[in-house]
Amino acid sequence: MIIIVGLVILIAAVIVAVVGVLANSGSGHALPHDFTVLGYHVTGSTGTLFLSGIVVGAAGLLGLSVLLAGARRTSRRGRDARRGLRQSRRETAAVSQDRDNLIDRRDNASRGDSGTTGSDAAPRPAPADGQPGPGVSAGAPASTGTPANGIRP
Repeated sequence: MIIIVGLVILIAAVIVAVVGVLANSGSGHALPHDFTVLGYHVTGSTGTLFLSGIVVGAAGLLGLSVLLAGARRTSRRGRDARRGLRQSRRETAAVSQDRDNLIDRRDNASRGDSGTTGSDAAPRPAPADGQPGPGVSAGAPASTGTPANGIRP
């Protein structure tokens, strides 16, 4: 829809420009002798001056559109770079977590643990001497499971 509106406005502008140039040509619309642009004496008709204004306006519009397109491209590249950085950080965090999990498993396996960590570890029975078993920290309460012989203390 916006493209159609832009096309209609562009066609209307071209029609106004052509009519303006053709209606202001000839000896009846000659420019006065004292008319200068940047020190250059302009000769011809008001239609020629109007046409020159259209050309300068079109060049300015082209320059502005190139400037805005470059800014939009730079903005898009920055947004893509920020998105890639966020994704890279997420991937790095996931890989670091996996590495830490593997290190924990390796450490637990080297201590003789079953290799399970966290909430999926089964509670261990307390040894007969009351000291915590392997893999249980000294500050943690020992498990009160049933001993292997089935007799509760």
